[in-house]
Amino acid sequence: MIGRRLVLLGAASSLPAMLTARHAHAADPVRVGALFPLTGNSAASGAEAKAAIEIGCEIINTAHPELKGLPLAATIGLPNLGGAPIEPVFVDHRGDPSVAQSQAQRLITSEHVAALFGAYHSSAALTATAVAERYGIPFVVSDSVAANITGRGFKWTFRVTPIASNFADTYMRFLGDMKAAGKTIDNIAIVNENTDYGTSVGDAVAAAAQASGTLVALRIPYVANSSDVSAQVLQLKQKNPSVVIFISYASDAILFMRTMKSLNYLPSMVIGDSAGFSDPGFIPAVGDISQGLMNRSAWSLGPSGSLSAAINTFYKSKTGHDMSDVSGRVMQAWFVLADAINRAGSIEPAKIQQALAETNMPQSAMFVGYRGVRFDQTGQNVESATYLTQLQGREYVTTWPDAPGNAKQLWPMTGWNS
Repeated sequence: MIGRRLVLLGAASSLPAMLTARHAHAADPVRVGALFPLTGNSAASGAEAKAAIEIGCEIINTAHPELKGLPLAATIGLPNLGGAPIEPVFVDHRGDPSVAQSQAQRLITSEHVAALFGAYHSSAALTATAVAERYGIPFVVSDSVAANITGRGFKWTFRVTPIASNFADTYMRFLGDMKAAGKTIDNIAIVNENTDYGTSVGDAVAAAAQASGTLVALRIPYVANSSDVSAQVLQLKQKNPSVVIFISYASDAILFMRTMKSLNYLPSMVIGDSAGFSDPGFIPAVGDISQGLMNRSAWSLGPSGSLSAAINTFYKSKTGHDMSDVSGRVMQAWFVLADAINRAGSIEPAKIQQALAETNMPQSAMFVGYRGVRFDQTGQNVESATYLTQLQGREYVTTWPDAPGNAKQLWPMTGWNS
């Protein structure tokens, strides 16, 4: 009897722990709708974003205490929701704003997601965030940069990435540093695709140039996904600006570099505004003729032992390649959303919205080049920032701002003359 009583007491004492474990195991996944271009001209970038989210989920849903400083890495799932895993529901908007709109509505009304996330193309983010606003569902914008996404008075949109004005300021400060170092920069040209993304960034660069006293020799808007850019390159060749800033998606960026070589036009420097220049297909296609090209990127590998280096090692073990600006910004934003859902302790939209609005994530939790994450009244992260990288060999290396561990800045670019 005594032995039986001890067994029963032992079983009773372990019952709360068993129930807790069962509850944690049985916690329903928190489902988040992720809208990206999984087919079409930007499919490679969409695949990078998808991989970043999937790897982010693996880190969150299983314990990774070696990733010190990264929110939710040391625990299993979302602790404040009983250890519930976070689960993406991927949809393909193909770069089409109308498809993004309909898919966002389907994710909300049929898939019943707790939040939305995306969307690479600014034009797709514009329509999808409008749907989220109408239904009162939080939308975290990971990498779409058109200024008007957070300029419409929306209360349910939160953007983690830097935006057009940040990039424009970065380019002007970089050019100022190059002038101070003795480089000749008489003027610049702006070449932008004509959707929301290209127009917004082009406008911001033009305004920043005027404010800094930098002469814009010409600005060339062009139709996105053009099949022939010879006329635009001939315009550049005739004006011969010192620096050309391209705001282009993947197929356009590749086509411009090929056309510049065929028409033997090479300025002192080309600056790519990420997007197409960060696409996984860019370096394999035209890396050998684009040597020395500059490209903005919030991602930098960082020194050994840093959080960025540890994240990159984990990412590379899963994908076989290093992280990029696209995957870095997307994964960082995914952790911001997951952290907010966990702090909310709920999948109720209003509680997630409040948690996002209260976000104050420090730089120590960043593995990209942001100063942190803190949203203003428009939903824009006021701590966003970016680096500039340079194509040297078969990879982009961080060269600006000048800092220990960064590669040496090369000027002028050598293009196909390396």
